[in-house]
Amino acid sequence: MILLGELSLWIALVMATWAVVASYAGGGLRRGELVLSGERGIYAAAGFTVIASAGLLTALVTHDFSLKYVASYTSANLPTVYTITAFWGGQSGSLLFWALVLGIYAVIAVYANRNGNREMMPWVTGTLGVVLTFFLAVTVFGSNPFERLDWIPPDGRGMNPQLQNPGMAIHPPNLYLGYVATAVPFAFAVGALITRRLDAEWLGAVRRWALVSWFFLTIGITLGMWWAYVELGWGGYWAWDPVENASLLPWLTGTAFLHSIMVQEKRGMLRKWNVLLVIGTFLLAILGTFLTRSGIVQSVHAFAQSPVGQWFAGFLIVATIASVLLIAFRLDDMQPTTELESLVSREAAFLYNNLLFVGIAFSVLWGTLFPVLSEAVKGAKITVGPPFFNSVNVPLGLLLFALTGIGPLIAWRKASVGNLRRQFTGPVVFGLAFGAALAIAGMRDPYALIAYLLAAFVTGTIVQEFWKGIGARRKMYGDSLAQASVRLVARNRRRYGGYIVHAGMTMVFAAFAGLAFRKEFDLTLRPGETFAARDAWGREWRFTSLGLSRYEQLNRQVVALNLQVVRDGKPVDNIVTEKRQHVDSQGNPTFEPSTEVGIQYDAKGDTYVVLAGVSPGERAEVRITFNPLVVWVWLGGGIMALGGLIVMWPTATRRRLQAGYATAIAGEPAAAGVA
Repeated sequence: MILLGELSLWIALVMATWAVVASYAGGGLRRGELVLSGERGIYAAAGFTVIASAGLLTALVTHDFSLKYVASYTSANLPTVYTITAFWGGQSGSLLFWALVLGIYAVIAVYANRNGNREMMPWVTGTLGVVLTFFLAVTVFGSNPFERLDWIPPDGRGMNPQLQNPGMAIHPPNLYLGYVATAVPFAFAVGALITRRLDAEWLGAVRRWALVSWFFLTIGITLGMWWAYVELGWGGYWAWDPVENASLLPWLTGTAFLHSIMVQEKRGMLRKWNVLLVIGTFLLAILGTFLTRSGIVQSVHAFAQSPVGQWFAGFLIVATIASVLLIAFRLDDMQPTTELESLVSREAAFLYNNLLFVGIAFSVLWGTLFPVLSEAVKGAKITVGPPFFNSVNVPLGLLLFALTGIGPLIAWRKASVGNLRRQFTGPVVFGLAFGAALAIAGMRDPYALIAYLLAAFVTGTIVQEFWKGIGARRKMYGDSLAQASVRLVARNRRRYGGYIVHAGMTMVFAAFAGLAFRKEFDLTLRPGETFAARDAWGREWRFTSLGLSRYEQLNRQVVALNLQVVRDGKPVDNIVTEKRQHVDSQGNPTFEPSTEVGIQYDAKGDTYVVLAGVSPGERAEVRITFNPLVVWVWLGGGIMALGGLIVMWPTATRRRLQAGYATAIAGEPAAAGVA
């Protein structure tokens, strides 16, 4: 199976290359047989990529240490689940996984459009083939997972301890599913530009794929924050790390597109924005992949420096130049069918929304690349840290958060004074009252105070919109409260699913603001010693060391500290934190010691304990951190993903296509609602 997998990888490359040639030739010459042959080439390339992936998985689970990749990322005593996740745990395997996901996506996109969008499909298929060919070529020639060693070691090196975490079993695949999905809207954008079909047809094909990308990126980023929080031991979940930023960039522009597309559907505006955002999102996904693999940025998430980075740099440059030229030749075809009538309208709010999303993306991109640019220009790398990102993006983020509540309340075309008064009075009063209450209670951090005021305002907006919809259904159909709530969302999934996304985002912003009240203590505890402290809520905590214990477990040697915990005079669950030394099957150390954080979760905040080291006399060096509201980050991220799933539910989308896209062709306002 391993040899078959290696051979299949080469055949997949040939088939993907043929798909490019046949599809582009078929589209240019208008020869249906070539177009069909190109589509079959995509099917074949995807099929052989599946076989190649099965071959690598076979090598991993059978511990075939003759393969360099298997020996580098697994060992005989590695738990099975992490042996499987080693498929994407290293560079070569992750590239093959990228190609596998892209092949599957390409098959779905081509098959779903076998009877539709036929004028665009040769260019769509060919563009997907170009991207697939690139990744297969990089895998074959730049970082082949089937490369063999000159001698077979008795055991492998094993997996990095930081990757031996349940979050890493599902975080990278979700990010890849999100990254790769950006290629499909990109391919449709190329097809639409080449064929000049820039109205309803390409929007209908692209929107679902943009939602798929956004959905998986949202899950992947949330899981990545959770992994960093529980595994790295620094007490936070977002450090503006270059690779973290790389995952955020396509999410930002993808989110902007999902808002912007509604304006083109409804009013025939922002056509240039939509094309630029789709293409930019794909290019940022490739940039993120480049940063992860080039070694030009230092990150706990990045792979080691590799020649593969040159491949990605070249592809990114070529793709960017080709996209710019294609857009330049089609500017006249992207003129809006209507003009902006008022700066106080829903379409204007969406435009402001786009500007803020792109502004945040630019600041993140600039801060991420500045060390590289400074080293290239001045010969010295100037590091850009969290203070820069926070100083720029916190104000922009709060403005964007405010628009989350403002946008749904403003009418299309031009808002009247009566409309504004009727829509805004309730949410604004609620937000101001909540902010005033917090100020009276003693909250003085300005950003936190603004964030909670806006959270109350946005919450008021969402509640008001649901209440109106539920009330209308109960009055019209006599539904119960529960029935009206469920049927309201089911009948208008796009609009109310969007409000659910906004509700999750509100939770996340409120949780982010809680970090302003974080407390941290560094101390040393002997067995039997007690440390007392108060958290941001004024609760009194007492931690008593029960001593250190040493034992072996699975593929590691463990030193554990057990802390007895009392909160406000009442015992709660003990907290255990560990230092781990991973070993191979012969007991030899494989990596530097790692830390397993002890966390006690609570709705008000987490108690986060790290065993930093052990001093003579069995003294434990400990860091105790009180992190307010962290659990709401994970809950908010989950609710955002749930809202996205509701929005892209198939039956709801078909209903929207009839109501929105068809009328947009004629330049008339559609009857569809918005999210």
